[in-house]
Amino acid sequence: MSAGLPVHPGEPWSSGVRRRADGELEVAGVGVHALAAQHGTPAYVLDEADFRARARAYRTAFETAFRAVGTDVDVYYAGKALLTVAVARWAHEEGLGVDTASGGELAVALRAGVPGAQVGLHGNNKSDAEIDRALEAGVGRIIVDSLAEVERVAAVAAARGTIAPVMVRVTTGVHAGGHEYISTAHEDQKFGLSVVAPASADGHGADGPSPAMATLLAVVARPELRLLGIHSHIGSQILDPTGFQVAARTVLELRADLAARTGVLVDEVDVGGGYGIAYLPGEAPLDPAHVARDLARAVADAAADLGTPLPRFSIEPGRAIAGPAGLTLYTVGTVKPVQLADGRVRTYVSVDGGMSDNIRPALYDARYHAELVGRTSDAEPVLARVVGKHCESGDIVVHEVMLPGDVRTGDLLAVPATGAYGRSMASNYNFLTRPPVVAVADGASRVLVRRETVDDLLALDLG
Repeated sequence: MSAGLPVHPGEPWSSGVRRRADGELEVAGVGVHALAAQHGTPAYVLDEADFRARARAYRTAFETAFRAVGTDVDVYYAGKALLTVAVARWAHEEGLGVDTASGGELAVALRAGVPGAQVGLHGNNKSDAEIDRALEAGVGRIIVDSLAEVERVAAVAAARGTIAPVMVRVTTGVHAGGHEYISTAHEDQKFGLSVVAPASADGHGADGPSPAMATLLAVVARPELRLLGIHSHIGSQILDPTGFQVAARTVLELRADLAARTGVLVDEVDVGGGYGIAYLPGEAPLDPAHVARDLARAVADAAADLGTPLPRFSIEPGRAIAGPAGLTLYTVGTVKPVQLADGRVRTYVSVDGGMSDNIRPALYDARYHAELVGRTSDAEPVLARVVGKHCESGDIVVHEVMLPGDVRTGDLLAVPATGAYGRSMASNYNFLTRPPVVAVADGASRVLVRRETVDDLLALDLG
C-alpha cells in the first residue's frame, strides 16, 4: 500500500474519511490510532455527518420527486440496520420517522424522543405486549403481516378503547436483493401476504380473494382498526431500481381493486426499502435522486392508468443511510501464509473480532473490502483473507483482498460499509464481548454504546 493513495478514498468509505501523508486513515478529523487508543478494537466507528447527509439526501430526493407528480412522501429510517438512542435522534432531527421491528427497537426510538406518531412497528410475529406498547405510545402505523394478526391487533385495541392505525404488508412477487434470504417479496417466505389469489380445486380460475385482499377486507370490517394503506418490501441490497416500480404498480392495482370492492380508497402506500450501497471499491450505490424521479414517474403513470388519485407514499431506507457511514476498526493478530492447491499463496490475516461483530459474510456470503489504515507501505501486495478469532472455519471477515505483503501483528485494519447490520446482528459467540459504537464528528469522538465487558456477560449467568 503506497503513499500514493487518494487523500479521500471515496466509496465504499464514508465522506469524512481521509488519508494523511503518513498513510494513517482519519474519520471526520480523528485518526485511527487515536480511536484505537481511546476506545480499543474492534470498534464500530460511525461518521455522524455522513449519516445525517445520507438521511437528508433520501428525504430531499423523494420529497422533491413526489411533489413534482402531485403527492407527498414520508421517509422512515429502518432501525433494524443500526439503532441506538443517538442514531434514532439523528434520523428524527433530519426529518425522518423511525421504523421499528420489535418492542426493543420501539423502546429505543421512544427513548430518543421520537414522537410515537412518527414511529412504525413491523414484525411477522408481534406479541400482544408489543402491540399494546405500540398503541400506548401512539405509534403512527402498525404493519399487519398476517390475517390472524388482524384479530389480535383488534382485540388489543378494543381492550384499550382505541382505534389502531394499520397497514397491510403484501408480497408482490417481485424478487429482488443480493441473497435468497433477503429477497422478501416472493411467496415462499414468512413476510407479508400474497397478492395472488389461490387456484380453485378444479384448477380453473381463482378460489376466492388473494390472501392480501382477504386481509384488507378483514381490516375494513373491524371498527377497532383504521386502514391507513398497503405496505410492500421487495428485498435488500437492491441495485436495480426497476423492481420498486413494478412492485408499486402491483400495490396500486390492489388498492384500486379494494376500492372497487368496498368503496375504500386507502390514503397511503409504502414501497419499503432495500436501496443498495457500495461494499467494494468501484461499485456504485443507488442514487436516491435518480431512484426517486423514476419511481415517482412510474407511480404517477400507474395511477393515471387505473383512474385513481395518487396516495401518499412512504419509503424505509436503512442500510443506505447507516451502512456507508460506518467502518469497523480492528487490530491484526496472527498472520499466516497458506499454500493453495493451485500453487498460489493466500495470507490469512487474523483480527481481534470476526463473525461475532459481522455475521453477514458467514450468513449471506457478503463481500467486503479491507485496508491497512495505520501506516503507509511500499511492500508488494499479496492475496489475503481477513478472518476472525472464532472457532469456525467460516469465520471470514473479508473473503479476498490485496493487502501489503508486510502486514504484521499490531497493524490497524479497517473494513468499510459496516454501519448497517454489524452491530445489529452482533453476538457473543465464544463469549466475545460486543464492540462499542463510537461516533466521530468535527475532530472529536464519543461513545454511543459502550463496549461490553466479560463482567456484563457473567452478570447474566445466575449459576
